Amino acid sequence: MSASAPRRRVVGPQGRLVGTVVEARTPWTRMVGLLGHRHLPVGDGLLLAPAWSIHTWFMRMPIDVVFLDADGVVLRVFPDLPAWRLVSGTRRARTVLEFGAGTLAVTPLVPGDRVDLERV
Repeated sequence: MSASAPRRRVVGPQGRLVGTVVEARTPWTRMVGLLGHRHLPVGDGLLLAPAWSIHTWFMRMPIDVVFLDADGVVLRVFPDLPAWRLVSGTRRARTVLEFGAGTLAVTPLVPGDRVDLERV
């Protein structure tokens, strides 16, 4: 994740801060994603857009994954997703949020919740 990449604050229901994500919107930044990271703190993450599926091949850590539609509505969640998995949202998924494992335990999100992505 590039320190110069745009960042977003992820705000859940009732204004709860879920975390802060770095945007990955180019083919290269989406492809690289979190590869090479050994640890991702709770509340830190990556926003992949456009994206409707992800894989955790070659990753060295579990992550929490949230699939969103175009309006920021949560479609699917995968807490503590281990390495070497392939998962997808639905046809409506447009954005994927990848957080350090444990983020969803601290600030749960469930399908139907709406999140806002605020500029930092």
